[in-house]
Parts: sequence; C-alpha cells; structure tokens
Amino acid sequence: MTPRRPAPPLAALTGRLIVSCQAPPGDPMRDPGTLVRLARSAQAGGAAAVRVNEPEVVAATAAAVDLPVIGLWKDGDTGVYITPTVRHALALVDAGAAIVAADATACPRPDGSTFADLVAAVHASGALVMADVATLDEGREAAAQGADLVSTTLSGYAPGSPRQTLPDLELVAALARSVEVPVVAEGRIATPDQAAAALAAGATSVVVGTAITAPTALTRLFAAGLTP
Repeated sequence: MTPRRPAPPLAALTGRLIVSCQAPPGDPMRDPGTLVRLARSAQAGGAAAVRVNEPEVVAATAAAVDLPVIGLWKDGDTGVYITPTVRHALALVDAGAAIVAADATACPRPDGSTFADLVAAVHASGALVMADVATLDEGREAAAQGADLVSTTLSGYAPGSPRQTLPDLELVAALARSVEVPVVAEGRIATPDQAAAALAAGATSVVVGTAITAPTALTRLFAAGLTP
C-alpha cells in the first residue's frame, strides 16, 4: 500500500488546471516511468493535480509529485470501464490516489454494484470521488449519491450524449447551475482559450490531456493537416 496524499481541500483546485497523464494501449508513451515524467512536467508547469490511469502508475506518480493524484482504472473499452467496481476503486486508494475518478453514467456496473456503493467505500477509506458523467441527469444523480466532484469526461462518448468535436460547455454550464459540488470540465479541451471558456461557463477546474501529454495524437493531427 502506497502512502496516500491526504485528499486536498477542493478550494485548492478552484480555477486551476488538472493535467491528464495517460496513454492508450500500444502507444510508446504507455510506460510508468514516462507517465511519471509527464506528471512531474505538469507540476513544473503549474498544474494543481494530475489524473492518471492504473494502480501501478498511481503509486509511482504519488511517490514522485507533490500534487493530489486523481486515480482511475480503465478496465476494458465498452460499457462501464472507468473504475467499474468497488474493487477497482479501493485498489486506487491503496495505490495512493487522493481522488478516485469513476464512471457514474446510467450504464450498469459489471459487478452489479451501484455508484453509491463505490462512493461509500472510497469515503470510508478517506479519499474523494470524482464522478465522470455524460449528461445533466447523470451529474445530478452522481451528486445526490455523494460524489465530491462531477466531471464532464464522458460527454460525447457515452450513450445519451451528443457526439461533438468541441468541449461540451453547455453541459458544464447546466451542471454548474444544478449541483452544489464542484464541476470539472473535461473532454476535447485543446487550447488555453477553451480552458478559460470552461471556467467562464461555470467549471471549478479544467482537465486537459491530449493537448498537453499525447505526442502521438498531436503528431497524427499535424501529419493529417499536411496530407493533400
């Protein structure tokens, strides 16, 4: 068990940037040491927290940076796969996550548990929960079930949410009007102007991943732009 950094006062994340330091399967960046260096670079650049995937990387990151670690565990790629069970959530806490991010959509969880079950288990272990949602109703329900933060992570990707190429600032604004917990803007935020617009729409914090930490995806984007 890795010593966990105490859960941060949520005010410490207000108006601040959270950097997602992840890489997809098969990507050359998907190496714990490389991802830890990304997290250290994010800290050096002024991030308030980092979001990382899998217990091994959570543990290495928690030992290397003086920032709250938001841990998640992607298991599979369909249905509920972001921290899908209580077992996954508690493994992240044991690895050192101060905040556990978990799918809080309306899709059924693979072990038959509820999002409220996961929240209760994480809170009993002394950590906080970030609810990854796709819709306003899911955000409201997650807050009612005890989530400490609600994030728009799954908007545009999960059933019931519109596919789009830009950040879902409408959902950010609707959540900010509807829930009493902090709202985190995440998903397709590619520029500093878009990050600032998310705060203006009502987000408490902003998560940026690909635009900062994904050289393969960024190279592919530029290469495609040069293709006739």
